[in-house]
Amino acid sequence: MSLPTVILPGYFADAAPYREMERALEGLGIWAKTVPLRRRDWVPTLGGRSMTPILEKLDTTVRLVQAETGGDRLNLVGHSAGGWIARIYLGDVPYQIHPSDAGKTCLWKAHPSVATLVTLGTPHISRERWTRRNLDFVKTHYPGAFYPQVRYVCVAGKAVYGQRRPGTWFAHSSYEMTCGVGGCWGDGITPIEAAHLEGAENITLPDVVHSPRPGRLWYGSPEIVSQWAKYLT
Repeated sequence: MSLPTVILPGYFADAAPYREMERALEGLGIWAKTVPLRRRDWVPTLGGRSMTPILEKLDTTVRLVQAETGGDRLNLVGHSAGGWIARIYLGDVPYQIHPSDAGKTCLWKAHPSVATLVTLGTPHISRERWTRRNLDFVKTHYPGAFYPQVRYVCVAGKAVYGQRRPGTWFAHSSYEMTCGVGGCWGDGITPIEAAHLEGAENITLPDVVHSPRPGRLWYGSPEIVSQWAKYLT
């Protein structure tokens, strides 16, 4: 029997685009719930500031799911930045690197409750100055697939090769800001190299783009969900 699964959206995304992913998981017999974020919930995090407002929403959702399902174990799925934010949530080290967190709960220690963490197009590394403070905290304290009792599954899309030409210029710039090399494969936002973690079960799926687009497959498309959801069972 599958454990319940909590989905954490990507940066500045609300919960609505993830209904497709939820329904696909439920169609496979996996109980799923998306953290009910709104775009305005991300505003306090702009400019590389603390992710505590998102961690609080994630923790509230996890506790509600545990109460509703009657179990203390679950799976987490993090899309884009949601993947590395979830790694903070698993951790034992107080997340107190921002002045705005003074007096707040900054220790989540959720790893005993998480069976599997799936990250989808997550930039686990970055050269962007506004994300490095947070990502450096993750890399320093929780390198790679850090907790041995948690199954880490990192999914990358191979859909766009970054080039300085119309149609792929944005991908090239995004890849370069993330891993330092623009001429490589990725999902149009996150290069494959950045989406994988040392020690994790690293998967690359062809023709998968980062976010929902008409006529394109993304991580939440039913036929793609079925390829990574098997790791949740």
